[in-house]
Amino acid sequence: MPSLSPTISALALILLAMILAMLVIWWPGLLKPRGGKALAFIALFVLPLAGFSSGLQVHVKHSKTTQFCLSCHEMEPYGRSLHADDSEFVPAQHFQNNRVPRKQACFTCHTDYTMFGDIRAKLRGLRHVYVHYMKGPPEEIELYNPYQNRECLNCHAGARSFEEDRAHSRDDITLERLSSNQVSCLESGCHEITHGLEYLEDLDFWEPATEVTHD
Repeated sequence: MPSLSPTISALALILLAMILAMLVIWWPGLLKPRGGKALAFIALFVLPLAGFSSGLQVHVKHSKTTQFCLSCHEMEPYGRSLHADDSEFVPAQHFQNNRVPRKQACFTCHTDYTMFGDIRAKLRGLRHVYVHYMKGPPEEIELYNPYQNRECLNCHAGARSFEEDRAHSRDDITLERLSSNQVSCLESGCHEITHGLEYLEDLDFWEPATEVTHD
């Protein structure tokens, strides 16, 4: 769930805006005294905009959470894959070992694919919402474009364990080639299994010693 305080603040602003707007509409006499126009401006423009902005910030923040991403039933197997007890599953190992923040695991690795990336990503995000509610999810979910090394290097670039790993400094796999996507992190024979949905039925699943929440 979104944090309570910002949610209450947004609701309070929206409620106040509605009350003042109704007062101004139902009792036009309130606008006659000095300052009436200022009251109308605040009631009909300032407070509604403030309420909208506050509410939008709450939901934008919540939409970046793993809980939000997995709230659609078609994403359920992707959520299961994060608990796959297999070291070859890249997302699972990142999630289980806190290499990405668990509460924003999906968003961290797919920022260019979400409603809160660039303009093209925002339009794609809106399309996802439309398809989900109006057409239903496709049988197979695929990325629009090949996964970019940029998302991996956002965290790994500069890390000693990454840059000193012999696998990342071979003649055919250099940091320069990885940075320019000449060699793919996921298709170079090193990290080929991502969510691996086709393998889930045959796997064991890891459960943390302490409860993990996705919000």
